[in-house]
Amino acid sequence: MASPTSDDDEITHKFRFFQVHRDGKVVLFRRSADKIPPFDDPVTGVKSKDVVVSADPPVSARIFLPKSAEPAGKLPVLLYIHGGGFCMQSPFTQKYHSFVSDVVAGADVIAVSVDYGLFPDRPIPACYDDSWAALQWVAVHEGGNGPEEWLNNHADLNRVFVAGDSAGGNITHNLLSRVGSIGLPGSKIVGAILVHPFFGGTVDDHMWMYMNPENKGLEDPRMRPAAEDLARIGCGEVLVFVAEKDELVGPGKRYVEELRKSGWSGSVEMVENIGEGHCFHLFNPDALYEKTVDLVNKFVSFLKEE
Repeated sequence: MASPTSDDDEITHKFRFFQVHRDGKVVLFRRSADKIPPFDDPVTGVKSKDVVVSADPPVSARIFLPKSAEPAGKLPVLLYIHGGGFCMQSPFTQKYHSFVSDVVAGADVIAVSVDYGLFPDRPIPACYDDSWAALQWVAVHEGGNGPEEWLNNHADLNRVFVAGDSAGGNITHNLLSRVGSIGLPGSKIVGAILVHPFFGGTVDDHMWMYMNPENKGLEDPRMRPAAEDLARIGCGEVLVFVAEKDELVGPGKRYVEELRKSGWSGSVEMVENIGEGHCFHLFNPDALYEKTVDLVNKFVSFLKEE
């Protein structure tokens, strides 16, 4: 008598963050983190609220306003793109809310933290398209005529930054490439920050390709940036963090090297977090942890210097 088929036999693909069964069911290995509501922080004075960027496709965001915002004053804008392997996390989780809020309080910027579509409900390229929609949504507030009063009243759209960690760092690069290719009427991106960004060159390449049914193979420029895309990224300053014990440290360093050689006219700086792993600052957010404080301070100083 044949033995019954085991659960393991039903698995057709197994990646770092999920497995796929023969019937097409996707099982994520990590539970989605609990979300917290926006609130006015009595300690830092940072206010936050949630907005709808697009109804179809569904894209939302959390906006953060620093205590320093004044009725007649204008502040830089930070578009932040969270990480999570293109299939997890949200700007509404505690770790991302806290990180972005800390940056806003330290740098005196308005932040728009994007809730883009995640695999498997919305496979890649939804993450790129949703983040692009959010960047365009920010830009329509030129002249104070957009749908969000905080941006109308306080945003200096000639000083826009784009930043993200891990998958969000990858998406950040792709947004910069798109801006450099077709422009972004209504705003000017002056700088970008990529924290431990995901790029091709590891065992996770095939996971990314599985999440993107329209992938172009291991040299897909969204995963492995092409020279022409690097040469035209649409900002003048880039800061890249890599972590010594991160599996993505090699691709991150290669990105910096290839950006410098591409002919791009801007300036790129790389900071290596010695002795640390991937996105350690999110998993060790304690204000007393020196290396987390250093990363946040460098992040903040980049925004203030620009």
